[in-house]
Amino acid sequence: MRKRNGKLAIAALGVAMLLGLAIFSPGAMPTGSWGLSFQQEGAAPIGNATPAQLARYDAAYLGDTGKKVLYLTFDAGYENGSTAKILDALKKHNAPAAFFLVGNYLQRNGDLVRRMVEEGHIVGNHTMHHRDMSALTDPAVFQKELTDLEELYQSVTGEEISKFYRPPQGIYSEENLKEAQAMGYKTVFWSLAYVDWNNDAQPTAEQAFAKLLPRTHNGAVVLLHSTSRTNGEILDELLTRWEQMGYRFAPLTELFPEGS
Repeated sequence: MRKRNGKLAIAALGVAMLLGLAIFSPGAMPTGSWGLSFQQEGAAPIGNATPAQLARYDAAYLGDTGKKVLYLTFDAGYENGSTAKILDALKKHNAPAAFFLVGNYLQRNGDLVRRMVEEGHIVGNHTMHHRDMSALTDPAVFQKELTDLEELYQSVTGEEISKFYRPPQGIYSEENLKEAQAMGYKTVFWSLAYVDWNNDAQPTAEQAFAKLLPRTHNGAVVLLHSTSRTNGEILDELLTRWEQMGYRFAPLTELFPEGS
């Protein structure tokens, strides 16, 4: 029986290798596309890397689960007419947020970017060209994607960009995290999101609430897309509902306290 079980184990290992499945030791860093597994309503999800693994590289996807706090973040690849509404809702609720921008957005929407800054929001680095950063094997090319955006941001706002980085599409490698850290960046993943990015199939308000509210949890880093028409329409009510649930909104500087 032992011999048979051993053969089965070897066969299973061979299948895993053929399928390209990674087998990780407990301390290894899983990489690829960021993903989440929700185990229980109202509880923080499990990420495909642990908070401890990410913290080694000044990265995080989740805040303090003992506090009723939410970190609002928006990814903006282009402008679709909803950002002003989103900024209006944030201002109404005195809610700080972070906007992760790409080069195209900065080049075409200087007024909105300056408004983000003037109203106290963080603007983070989502790279110049929104590439799969894990495919960039030359560190100089990786760095240029970030520094080109830094320079563009400074030309638009007159200020230096905040050192927060979000990998495009959530695709990352351990080497990417090391490179971003060496450049002084904190890498920000997320623990709460929904399919809001497809402009050909926007969710209804009811569908959005049904996806987001039951999964809301302490310390959540919320990812929304400012390109979403639905998000522009529902954000005021969504923030109200979160406030009614007892949550407050905090900036990313609280997610990464100074000296952490």
